[in-house]
Amino acid sequence: MTRSITRRRFVGLGLAGAATVFLGPDLAWPADGTTARLKARPRKPAQPVKPGIQNLGLAKGKDGILSVPPGYDAKKPVPLILMLHGALGRTEGFNNFSRIAAEFGIATLVPDSRGRTWDLVLGGFGPDVVFIDRALEHAFARVAVDPRHLAIAGFSDGASYALSLGLPNGDLFTHVMPFSPGFMLPPGRQGKPPVWISHGTGDSILPVESSRERIVPQLKQWGYKVHYKEFNGGHELTPDLAREAFRWFIA
Repeated sequence: MTRSITRRRFVGLGLAGAATVFLGPDLAWPADGTTARLKARPRKPAQPVKPGIQNLGLAKGKDGILSVPPGYDAKKPVPLILMLHGALGRTEGFNNFSRIAAEFGIATLVPDSRGRTWDLVLGGFGPDVVFIDRALEHAFARVAVDPRHLAIAGFSDGASYALSLGLPNGDLFTHVMPFSPGFMLPPGRQGKPPVWISHGTGDSILPVESSRERIVPQLKQWGYKVHYKEFNGGHELTPDLAREAFRWFIA
């Protein structure tokens, strides 16, 4: 996101089909919603943390980062965004996403998927849910998080995963922020967190119709409050778009 986060190609032929699929409430998969449930919860941090971007140190190779905004004070809880990368992985653009969020006093947590993309895209919830739970526990042990401002966000495949994981964990996440999603596949729903969705009208990777004609209408039918923004652009997350989403999140 030095200029924008983009995804110019798919990783693996199987992703192209999965990326445009939408299943309605009667076709949710997997049927057991407990496979997508997260246990970590914000609490009083017990370990010190310094402002800035730091590695999680939870795994070799595929790990993740925690970003703490400047001027952080453990006595003053801050908003947190769990940000999920696209199929190309966690690029430098996600560090820039975190730096921009820090301008708003927002902490960010950006974990790596265990496989080439998120497990649901590859077949079903599993190891990524476990690792995300560990990453959240790691963050909550170090950062005083405002439980009224705790979002799950994502770009591209990560956006689809944020919707699919965020809705069954609506008792944890207060906001859901998918940028250019291709589908949603929640195995259940908890609460009614407001949803921000953005999509480029010229998106040639995940066409805007997936959001406009399927995802947004279904969310509204389920009773979610949706802020939907179409923009003139492709498959991207620009700094200006991120800033607009951050303002919505902390309002």
